[in-house]
Amino acid sequence: MAEFNINILGCGSALPTTRHLATSQVVDLRDKLYMIDCGEGTQVQMRKMRVRFGRLAHIFISHLHGDHCFGLPGLISTLGMLGRTGELVVHGPKEVETYLRPVMDLFCRGMEFEVRFNPVDTRNHSLVMEDRSLSVYSIPLKHRIPTCGYLFAEKPKEAHIIREMTDFYQVPVRCMKDIKLGKDYVTPEGEVVPNSRLTRPAAPPKRYAFCSDTAYSRSVIPIIEGVDLLYHEATFAECDLARAKETFHSTARQAAEIARDAQVKRLVIGHYSARYEDLSELHQEAEAVFPGTILGNEGMVIPV
Repeated sequence: MAEFNINILGCGSALPTTRHLATSQVVDLRDKLYMIDCGEGTQVQMRKMRVRFGRLAHIFISHLHGDHCFGLPGLISTLGMLGRTGELVVHGPKEVETYLRPVMDLFCRGMEFEVRFNPVDTRNHSLVMEDRSLSVYSIPLKHRIPTCGYLFAEKPKEAHIIREMTDFYQVPVRCMKDIKLGKDYVTPEGEVVPNSRLTRPAAPPKRYAFCSDTAYSRSVIPIIEGVDLLYHEATFAECDLARAKETFHSTARQAAEIARDAQVKRLVIGHYSARYEDLSELHQEAEAVFPGTILGNEGMVIPV
């Protein structure tokens, strides 16, 4: 079982190429799947990477440019053909529902599952969704239309029981849940056994930040500070900085500067312009600022 992995299905930008697919990722947290963006080709890449359609319950859309959402109608239709019955929640700017409802009325009639839309305020950093394992927050981004990234924050896990110690103190099974949550154990004789004697701390919770598409914006730094893994768009090289500013995108160097100044642990770049057949220039520019930068590519599975 995957602990916390990022599956990169596509990391190209607007124009289709034979080298890269449109943007899409799947966050896999202990076999619970959360999709980020859904460009064309997403379904095929899910098949290639053996991502299980049935485990997908939430889709997070960053903005309404086609390379981030044109794959949604086809995916929803496929889920219907696969016999899905559980609810699917699509999070994103309010325009997502405006786009999808007419298409679904035409092509997705009679499905046995509900598609629920959760509008996200792209202007504010706020909680978008949470379940037992994870909290997801919006990250306001700077683009030509309302856009947000997403911060996936794992919830703290319960402490690990030291079985030898609970056996030694003859701790009843009914008390184990409270002990995992940090409580001390009181024996029938009144002795207080400290929790630290009965448990080992769980691994610290991890965080993943997705920032695409956006112009260079330092406003994201306080939100993503110290994350375990950052995906930041790197559409252009520095030689095309003027074009990056014009289209509200970032260069690879700018992505690395954000990662460095936010003191993130690791950086992966993506959303490459179709003009670059060789990505080594982008990688080198990012590496010069943030050593160890990962050059994102389709098919990658990156542990957080």
